Amino acid sequence: MRLTVLGCYAATPRTLTNPTSQVLEINNQVVLIDCGEGTQVELRRHKIKFSRINHIFISHLHGDHFFGLPGFISTMRLLGREKALHVYGPKGIKEAITLLLKLGDSWTNYPLLFHELTSKEQELIFEDDKISVTTIPLDHRVYTNGYLFREKLGKRKLNVTAAEKYGIDKAYYNNIKNGKNITLDNGTIVSNSELTFDPPEPKSYAFCSDTVYDESLAEKIKNVDVLYHESTFLETETDLAVKTKHATAKQAAMVAKEANVKTLVLGHYSTRYKSIALFKEEASTIFNNVLLADDGKTFDF
Repeated sequence: MRLTVLGCYAATPRTLTNPTSQVLEINNQVVLIDCGEGTQVELRRHKIKFSRINHIFISHLHGDHFFGLPGFISTMRLLGREKALHVYGPKGIKEAITLLLKLGDSWTNYPLLFHELTSKEQELIFEDDKISVTTIPLDHRVYTNGYLFREKLGKRKLNVTAAEKYGIDKAYYNNIKNGKNITLDNGTIVSNSELTFDPPEPKSYAFCSDTVYDESLAEKIKNVDVLYHESTFLETETDLAVKTKHATAKQAAMVAKEANVKTLVLGHYSTRYKSIALFKEEASTIFNNVLLADDGKTFDF
């Protein structure tokens, strides 16, 4: 599972920092999470192929989380995209995007499918044979969701040495990987567990931005491998966090600890602070395994 942070700062873009956008590669799926201004440029900078992105998940309709989306959709048209692009986000996102396409007479020449969200309860919004995606209702100034991505359990891995020991023809290897036992010519049944290794444990990733501190959030993301949680402020600005419905680094760590996650990634920093190292310093007083997101940073989990 690989996370590429294209932008992780709050509010407005600056020459050296970008608003929220990230690419998650999970079980050979590539998804875009939020699409702040500058997303296209950062995708090119990090050599991530636009064509690999088929699903985009927008948390909420504040500009620093989706103002890059109209441009990205338009560029896909110029690049000759043919396959469908799915956009998941709050109700209103279809109206916002299609109005711009209408006024510019620049409708896409590929299927553009919107999946508008209104529920304030956790719900499954996408699933295939590789991953599932569930919403994480958040408490912000407008309707907001985080997203929980889970890998599906993969196929068992072939133990070639064991297969060769039993003299099993390679023509049966796919059946073995699909979980089937093998009957030898002499009638002996070789169990699948003897011929395969367990698949890797499925990974999970929870994206939570933006939200006020919410104790109940931990139950929705219990035991995930990686939690990205906004940390717009430090504890010295708790009053601002409450007023703007954002969280502090310490509060993000409290959620991570309560949820028993393996790794906490902080982001969505206010640019009022001189160093983002302060966020890790604060969160580490509560939770041990803290990483700092930063523009252009890639994490492999």
